[in-house]
Amino acid sequence: MEVTLRRLAAGLMRSGFASLLALAMLSLPALVLAQAGGSAKVNQRLASLNIEIWPEYDRPAALVILRAALAEGVKLPATVTLRLPVASGGPSAVAHSTTADGNLLSLKYERAKAGDYIAIKFETPDRFFHVEFYEPIPTADAARNFRYVWPGDLAADSVTVIVQEPVSATGVSVEPRLERLSTGQDGLRYRTADLGPLDAGKPFPIVVRYTKSDARPSADALKPQASVAPAPATAPPPASLPVPAAAAASSLPEWAFPLAGLALLGLIGAGSILWWWRRESKIRRPATRFCAKCGAPQTTDNRFCGTCGAKVN
Repeated sequence: MEVTLRRLAAGLMRSGFASLLALAMLSLPALVLAQAGGSAKVNQRLASLNIEIWPEYDRPAALVILRAALAEGVKLPATVTLRLPVASGGPSAVAHSTTADGNLLSLKYERAKAGDYIAIKFETPDRFFHVEFYEPIPTADAARNFRYVWPGDLAADSVTVIVQEPVSATGVSVEPRLERLSTGQDGLRYRTADLGPLDAGKPFPIVVRYTKSDARPSADALKPQASVAPAPATAPPPASLPVPAAAAASSLPEWAFPLAGLALLGLIGAGSILWWWRRESKIRRPATRFCAKCGAPQTTDNRFCGTCGAKVN
């Protein structure tokens, strides 16, 4: 009886374990799919994406500008991940704005190597964001060829491509073909086309070809040249030459003449006073004798006493 009970318990245990094992095997695919779905990183969707390429604008490289607007349904703040060509060395600017043409405010970002790309990750508080980077252009030959590939990191409902033609470039061609031509306020020509929507995960190449012999970037070629002032027909006289007397006199102020007259009169008056004082000094010579009658002192020129009238011997 005891052996039978043990066998029955063992059979129940085996059947229970088998049932649990079967249940686990059936639920394993569902668990794997759930894990994959939970760990997948879905990037944001764009309402619009402008890809601008400015070859040799301010250096021997192509300036690539990505101007994007997140779709209306994207919850803010939104995390965005983009891949840039590894040759760019990373972004030169990452910014956000409250409007499409508003002031740009810098954003902090993280970067990591991702194969042939540099992946950047940032969080934007607004729908509009802006990324810039430079990618080198071979300039050893006059025939230039530049290729940029949008890696398709985000789906976009509307894509516009704009290419700026370098100064003095000839034979400019772009693939895909950009139909619209216009001249900007900077005097440079721009090629533009609206290319419709783009799906995520679909790379989109843009190729720019042109011929350019001038090594100067467009920004340097647009700078105004410094003008040189022409030399005067007759050189002015040196400052060391003497000034004519007539010119010197005419340059005196009007009040100088009355002042000079007063100074001359003062000199004449002082000379007259000095002459009179010397004359009086000679007249009033000290007494050398006295009146014999009254004893008053007499000068050598007196013949009669000025006090009593007696004759002075």
